[in-house]
Amino acid sequence: MVPILEVADPKLQVEINLSDKRLFPIWDKVQARERLSSSEGVTLLDTDDLSGVGRMADFAKKRITGDKVYFVLNRHVNPTNICVLSCKFCDFAKKPGDSDAYEMSIEEILDHVDDDIHEIHIVGGHHPTWPFEYYVEMVKAIHEKAPHVQIKGFTASEIDYFQRRWKVTPEESLAILKEAGLQSMPGGGAEVFSSRVHKILLPGKANADRWAEIHKTAHRMDIPTNCTLLYGHIESFEERIEHLVRLRNIQDETGGFLAFIPLEYQVGMTKLRPRHTPAMDDLKMIAAARLILDNIKYIKSYWVMLGEATASVGLNFGANDLDGTIGKERIAHAALAESPAGQARERMASFIRDARRIPVERDALYNEIKVYEQ
Repeated sequence: MVPILEVADPKLQVEINLSDKRLFPIWDKVQARERLSSSEGVTLLDTDDLSGVGRMADFAKKRITGDKVYFVLNRHVNPTNICVLSCKFCDFAKKPGDSDAYEMSIEEILDHVDDDIHEIHIVGGHHPTWPFEYYVEMVKAIHEKAPHVQIKGFTASEIDYFQRRWKVTPEESLAILKEAGLQSMPGGGAEVFSSRVHKILLPGKANADRWAEIHKTAHRMDIPTNCTLLYGHIESFEERIEHLVRLRNIQDETGGFLAFIPLEYQVGMTKLRPRHTPAMDDLKMIAAARLILDNIKYIKSYWVMLGEATASVGLNFGANDLDGTIGKERIAHAALAESPAGQARERMASFIRDARRIPVERDALYNEIKVYEQ
């Protein structure tokens, strides 16, 4: 079992005024470093005491990493939007022959690999005809061009598809990709673990058990991964918290998750709901993740989906990572995400300073590269 995270500052104390009495026993547990229950997690999402929830989460975060907030110089590469799936929440996927469908050559992918980045993040559609070997060549070409760049690639859903389409098991595909240069995996593809939601929104995609199995396999092979939750569509608060608790249980077993990223559903053209999740809900989601996931060190305030303003406030609600400079990201922006398409190094540092936090440039595996002046 992976223990609750070590406390960097055990002497840290704060006084919090809570307006919702339901939060009193939760605050007692947070201070005592006791694990929260599912029902307490739901309370965190249900309460109107936004300030109280935020201050509890900020306290929990400060005990772990102080005022440090991390970012990485990275590029997102989405090699194709052609996909055999038809997930109801997705604006990114297209079918062969669609006017806006695209496929990137390896040469085009290599154009995204710059000397100054530390990470390249690869996620794309489930292409009907690209052989598994094409993905291996993609990773190998990136690694050969820039061996210093850490390659994070392929969701558990993509790894599952390699087996269903090309009969390459997760153990085989991950071993081959690792040898080619893969160092970690992103956390996407889980969406929401709820079987109810899965049947409605993504019936053809790897389910919760399969996603968990593939991530556990990666962890056994010393391939660390991230984990995510797509929220703000048809799921309930209870389903969100069940998802977090299952991630916490996996982390207890393997210790292989680097970071958790709450992904706000982008309404785009799919319109599962009429408007974006309110910022108050986004902030409570970040805070609940920090307080429930007591064994995952890094919680992201993902500016690409939240937008800069909400992401900045999220740094005071338990988040200690902003993700990265991104480059040309396509998936969220296909759903009309309003954030800029990229952030420069100094802009990221300034972003963090504006939230009165200490910017820390990192690599894909959270090794610190540079601590900036506050």
